[in-house]
Amino acid sequence: MKQFKFWNTCCGWLVFAIAAATYLLTIEPTASFWDCGEFISSAHKLDVGHPPGAPFFMLMGHFFTLFAMDAGHVAMCCNAMSALASAFTILFLFWTITALGRKLASGKSSKEGSANQSLEVWQTIAILGAGAVGALAYTFSDTFWFSAVEGEVYASSSLFTAVVFWLILKWDEKADEEGSDRWLILIAYLMGLSIGVHLLNLLTIPAIVLVYYFRRYDFSWKGILLALLASVVMLAVVLYGIIPGFPTVAGWFELLFVNVLHLPFNTGLYVYIVLTIAAIVWAIYESYADR
Repeated sequence: MKQFKFWNTCCGWLVFAIAAATYLLTIEPTASFWDCGEFISSAHKLDVGHPPGAPFFMLMGHFFTLFAMDAGHVAMCCNAMSALASAFTILFLFWTITALGRKLASGKSSKEGSANQSLEVWQTIAILGAGAVGALAYTFSDTFWFSAVEGEVYASSSLFTAVVFWLILKWDEKADEEGSDRWLILIAYLMGLSIGVHLLNLLTIPAIVLVYYFRRYDFSWKGILLALLASVVMLAVVLYGIIPGFPTVAGWFELLFVNVLHLPFNTGLYVYIVLTIAAIVWAIYESYADR
């Protein structure tokens, strides 16, 4: 078990190094002729990009532009962020493939989780080889390589997507242990952050729900259909409810406090932020109080 983890970690970082070197050596020296120029300039000045916006991407991009020696290297630094994000995507893709390969090699069902017994040498080589082939094939694929060398949101969004799916496999492995739900909480947190980059990550919700279903429940076609239905409902609530609803309600508060109560501008916004933080703190307290 420990030996497999060691080689899995070493091979993963080796694949990451290959991907990072490939992308950093081939990044665009300046802006590509589409949205990249807008994203780079908005990140550099911390401005607002085109709707629906990508605030977390702008923050990350601004951090990387701080390493530019002059204005002529701003675009290159932002492109380097996409290159590194894509390389980390390849890293987590490798670990995802090896995690699935280990589950297949264990010969156990999803409900039993990953096996802890040691693998044969040939099994270890086969699993690591499959991970390397799959990850490196994706590394040099045309579309992914194209997005990895320019300052667009798709590289960072791919990283979030790769990480959250790897995390649900980590939860699957640790599901029977105390405190395993922290992996689910981390998934929810990263999904929230990913909304500030791109909405692509929300498409992992059905896959995550199915992994959870197969780990916790016995197989049945009815159960699968209900799980898929629940995942679609969750996706719809987030996509059409929470994302547009949160700023909409903030606008209602502002109109109430400014137009009805005749208080200064932004009063309703501040009240809304305070109430939101208070609700989150209360929810966290209640979750611990029930234990």
